[in-house]
Amino acid sequence: MPFGRCIVLGAIVGGLAFGEAGAQTAPARSTSTLRAAGQALNDAAEARAQRKATERYDPIFRKYTKRYFGVGTDWRLFKAQGMAESDLTPTARSRVGARGIMQLMPSTYGLIQSALPQFGAIDNPEWNIAAGILHDRDLWTLFKRDVPDEERWRFMFAGYNAGEGTIMRARKTAASERLDDRSWQSIERIAPRVERWRYSETLDYVRRIEQNHKSLPPSR
Repeated sequence: MPFGRCIVLGAIVGGLAFGEAGAQTAPARSTSTLRAAGQALNDAAEARAQRKATERYDPIFRKYTKRYFGVGTDWRLFKAQGMAESDLTPTARSRVGARGIMQLMPSTYGLIQSALPQFGAIDNPEWNIAAGILHDRDLWTLFKRDVPDEERWRFMFAGYNAGEGTIMRARKTAASERLDDRSWQSIERIAPRVERWRYSETLDYVRRIEQNHKSLPPSR
C-alpha cells in the first residue's frame, strides 16, 4: 500500500477510534455535569436557608439597639456579637452555664430581670438579646469617660467577655508601662502580663466580632 494511503487510512481509523472513545465518555461527562449542577443547587438552597435563619432575629437586634443605644447606632455590631457568642443559637449553653444567643450567665440575667421584671425567661430569644444589649450599654457607659468612641466598642466587647474588672486591670497595666491605656492596641500588647485573664480568648472574641460585622450585608 502506498505511503500516502497508509496515512489516510490511519487517520480514518484513529478518528473512528477517538469517536468511539468520545461516545463512551460522553455519558460520564453528562452525569458529572448533572451531579455538579445538583450540588450547586443544594449549596444555594442551604445558603438561602442559613441567611433566612440568621436574619430571623434582625428585628430584635434593631429594636433594642435603638432602645438602649439610640437612633443611628449600627445594630449589626450586636448581631455580630451574637454570632460570636452562640452562632445565634437560642438554645446554646456553655460549659460554665452561660445561656442563649448572647450567652448570659443566669446571675447577670437575674440582676437585669430584677430591675426590669417585664423581662421573661432567659432562653427567650427576644429577652436574651435585649438583656445582652442592655449589658453592653452599661459597659459602654463605663468606658465613656475617657475612651474614644472608635476604641470604646472593643473595650465594651472585651468587658462583656472577660468582665469589666479584668479590662480595668489591663488598663492599669498599660498605664504602668507608660502606654496609652485608652488604646486597644496597648491592651493587646500587655495582655499576657495581666493576672487572672484568659486573654487569648478575649482578644480572639473581639476580633471575631469585627470579622462577623464586616461579613454582614449593609443595613437596609
